[in-house]
Amino acid sequence: MQHIHARTALLPNGWAKNVRMSWADGRIIKIEVEAKQHPADEVHGSVLPGMTNLHSHAFQRAMAGLAETRGAGADSFWSWRKLMYEFALKMSPDDIEAVAAQLYMEMLEQGFTRVGEFHYLHHDPDGRPYDNIAEHATRIAAASAETGIGLTLLPVFYAHAGFGSLPPHEGQRRLVNSMSQFESLFAASAAAIAKLPGANIGIAPHSLRAVAPDELKTLIAMARGLPIHIHVAEQTQEVEDCLLWSGARPVQWLLDNALVAKNWCLIHATHMTDLEIRRLAQSGAVAGLCPITEANLGDGIFPAQAFLEAGGRFGVGSDSNVQISLPGELRQLEYSQRLQGRARNVLAEPNASNGRYLYQQALHGGAAALGQNAGLAPGNAADFLSLDVGEFPYLAEDKLLDYWLFTDRYKVDCVWVHGRKHVDQGRHQHREAIKERYLTTMKRLLSY
Repeated sequence: MQHIHARTALLPNGWAKNVRMSWADGRIIKIEVEAKQHPADEVHGSVLPGMTNLHSHAFQRAMAGLAETRGAGADSFWSWRKLMYEFALKMSPDDIEAVAAQLYMEMLEQGFTRVGEFHYLHHDPDGRPYDNIAEHATRIAAASAETGIGLTLLPVFYAHAGFGSLPPHEGQRRLVNSMSQFESLFAASAAAIAKLPGANIGIAPHSLRAVAPDELKTLIAMARGLPIHIHVAEQTQEVEDCLLWSGARPVQWLLDNALVAKNWCLIHATHMTDLEIRRLAQSGAVAGLCPITEANLGDGIFPAQAFLEAGGRFGVGSDSNVQISLPGELRQLEYSQRLQGRARNVLAEPNASNGRYLYQQALHGGAAALGQNAGLAPGNAADFLSLDVGEFPYLAEDKLLDYWLFTDRYKVDCVWVHGRKHVDQGRHQHREAIKERYLTTMKRLLSY
């Protein structure tokens, strides 16, 4: 059994002082408050439960910063997507593993202890399945094993280029599967993560434009209560196209035609009517928000205040991985609401810390979206982090969280996943080897 002693720790019922936590076999066994420090205890100042990153496309980390040159006309998500497809066609399985390892290392150093990998780059550059149809999923699993990050693998079913079952275009050839192929891919993906501590799997219908209604029905039946993640209502053009196809908006169509429930995560859900907001909140599904990516792509602003007031749940993800920042995702979410409403401290409850509210909401919503239990409590995974309070050691509890999330001047010190420490003094234990392989990969991909 292992132990730490923390001056303060954020427990499910709030902050506690002099917390002694014990764990074994990756699970928390005991938590004592107002406890004495034992001689062999590892001592820390402030300890927080690890955060889930519920939505990631790992391979896109390789193109971060490469789509920031304005084109001849107006740029949008759709022009960005064209470049993303071109970049994806270059990457080998070795490239994907190297980039994913770099990304997951960065996530851990930020305090993310689990990633929901929305994995849709499946086949070889010609669009043919590898001998192991889950070759790329195996590489994602290897990156998780090397870095130590918890993994919820979400194999993506992608079949069409647009609403009404339009045939996929050439740039999508590495993404597309028949339903029988996907069944094989799903089984092989489950086998690829079987030996990873605490790993689990879900199913990801890519979007309503990429999955036909009968296919969605089959995928839901395959899930059997596992996490189901789907992109929905990310862009206004998507809403307009869905209305033309079905007479309904994307979130409305999904709520009307699928049993959306607590195991669902609707990624983005940016563009909703008031009725859609209330219905989504009542369904128990989690809204998977990716504030930095949504801002980078110019998608729009999620109606967070109305959604939360209706009882909705949310988690955060880094999506295109243009920037990896746990504080940055939560801060961007809050700041978008401030800009829209011309107000301050919008999402916090009255007389409460904005930082703690954002952190706890994202913690519980994100864990639920990935089929996990959240928080520092006996029986839960020993996934947690400590902060380096540096020059301001006198700030504590809520003020500490606010300062970390809104100033970036505190840094993550140590990170444990499933009871193993992978980050110490802000650096991943395998940082040098992972970074060297990543840089070699990027030099080849960018041909310089």
